[in-house]
Amino acid sequence: MPDTRFGCLPTIIGSMPHTDPAEACSLITRFLGDIPVWPQLPKRSYLENMYIQYSEGFPGMEVSPGVIQVNRAQGAGKPLEQLYTAYLENDVDRYPISPDHAAGLHAFLDMKNFSPRAVKGQITGPVTWGFVNDTDGKAIIYDDVLGDAVPRFLRLKAAWQEKKLSEISKQTIIFIDEPYMSAYGSVGVMLSREKVINMLNEVFAGITGLKGIHCCGNTDWSVILHTNADVVNFDAYNYAQSLSLYPDEVKGLIGRGGAIAWGIVPNDEESLAGETAASLKDRLEEAMAPFTRNGVRFQQLIEQGLLTPCCGLAGLSETAAARAMELLAELSKGMKERYL
Repeated sequence: MPDTRFGCLPTIIGSMPHTDPAEACSLITRFLGDIPVWPQLPKRSYLENMYIQYSEGFPGMEVSPGVIQVNRAQGAGKPLEQLYTAYLENDVDRYPISPDHAAGLHAFLDMKNFSPRAVKGQITGPVTWGFVNDTDGKAIIYDDVLGDAVPRFLRLKAAWQEKKLSEISKQTIIFIDEPYMSAYGSVGVMLSREKVINMLNEVFAGITGLKGIHCCGNTDWSVILHTNADVVNFDAYNYAQSLSLYPDEVKGLIGRGGAIAWGIVPNDEESLAGETAASLKDRLEEAMAPFTRNGVRFQQLIEQGLLTPCCGLAGLSETAAARAMELLAELSKGMKERYL
């Protein structure tokens, strides 16, 4: 496993409120110099919606403002065959992410004269992305053919992204974003534990660097902690106790050199206005306490830890997003000065 001793360095989930990719990238390099991330800009274009952004090339995909769906008739046959050929040959260049769909990514790749310790990217996960509907209104994840294609398609997208980001830093971190895992086990997400793990691991198999996963709500973390994830990112601000309910699995992650990314900075403007780096430090230490009571050394949590906002920043104003990143950087500095 690549080195995960990040010592509470800061990074973000990915989405930002900007429409100018240069401004977003400038803010990222200002506050996240060690582990910068390319910015997703959903307010710039509907093409940067978390589903549409990674949709180019999927068999039968149809998109327009407010619409993303799969046309089975258009996707059957040759398009599906081309996908599986690329998958079997690991031809990641067949499924790139274009500038129209990720202006922030391409602006980030064009930046010069910076050498970060690591670089982070992200992709919508197969569980969440699999709830794109076909033209009959059925989620493709429940279809034997299309559902099988989803994680293989996203694996190629993740691998292409990592290939490009590795030009900036040899150490890459690719996160799978899985908000739908908050509904896992409900009538809305009727998938077996085995299927979820296999789908996530299929995407992870295309990633050679660090493999991360982000879920911003309550979920059955035992499922995620049984995947091949190296980094687990949870909302420690709103759901501090959620991950600590799985002490054995967390000890296993930390014991094999994995890391926890603590989503400790809020992403709503009212909460942000009431927080300081000092208050967030207290909140973070409180979130860590249950783990230490269950046998995980506090120093390990610090050394094998990252700090993030609790979720994306796209819902904030640009000023508030800058404040969130400033708090994140200040908190990271304070933790390192105090404990490392």
